Amino acid sequence: MTEYRVTARRIDSHGSLAKAKLAEVVLDTDLAGRQDAMNPVELLLSALAACMLKGLERVTPMLKFRIDGAELSLEAVRQDAPPKLTLIRYEIVVDSDESDQRLDLLHRNILKYGTISNTLGGAVPLEGTLRRL
Repeated sequence: MTEYRVTARRIDSHGSLAKAKLAEVVLDTDLAGRQDAMNPVELLLSALAACMLKGLERVTPMLKFRIDGAELSLEAVRQDAPPKLTLIRYEIVVDSDESDQRLDLLHRNILKYGTISNTLGGAVPLEGTLRRL
């Protein structure tokens, strides 16, 4: 079993700081919001993006998949009462000349082996595509 640890502390009424290993992330915990830090939903979407990109790095050598780059776009739909996410949409764009069948295989494997994608997929619908640049 793998365990992960993050610590976070309030800096002031405008922000907080999270730490893991040697990394630090400024958190937008200001009720008015702030432009120089990610809010909790943006952090969640970033975690999903990182999971998918890490999955891509994991499965491309196994599948002997040729890729020259990748980019993700994600968005979440939030309801107000009770506050929760009701849908997460994503698009993965890869720079590759692999066949459509191989792109579909890559997409399925990215989702299948992702810790965050599997966790979030159990809580909120994930809708997305993987397409060629």
